[in-house]
Amino acid sequence: MADQQAPELTSLLAESSIRLDERASSRDEAIRAAGQALIEAGAIDESYVDAMFERENSVSTYVGEGVAIPHGTLAGKDSVKKDALVVLRFPTPVDWDGNEVSVAVGIAAAGNGHIAILSQLASILMDPDSAAALRGATTTSEVYELLASTDDDE
Repeated sequence: MADQQAPELTSLLAESSIRLDERASSRDEAIRAAGQALIEAGAIDESYVDAMFERENSVSTYVGEGVAIPHGTLAGKDSVKKDALVVLRFPTPVDWDGNEVSVAVGIAAAGNGHIAILSQLASILMDPDSAAALRGATTTSEVYELLASTDDDE
């Protein structure tokens, strides 16, 4: 089976989709904020946000190191207009089913594109130093640099 070439993470992320000073009082509010950022990026229809909640209610998107990766179910892929990422940083961590989340990376992907994107993100987020750098990022360029580091590793 040939490797499907994953898109570069930075190509999926508009500068306006990096929000470093978000506020949310709950997991659901944080997911809604990620969904709203994806809507504003022109990546999804509103109905995809429901698919994000469906995913969260079946399997938590918390991945560790203070990071969650909310994304929709496969059934929601028809609501995706284009593949995109959003990065939301919460200076005051959000309670995510008993875990503290400081960064939520929202994903919109048509087809199976989210699998390649999740795989790339996991390589960053499972590295404690990279995850800490992402949680502490205060500029959009820091976020781009962190995500670009995996683009070069391929």
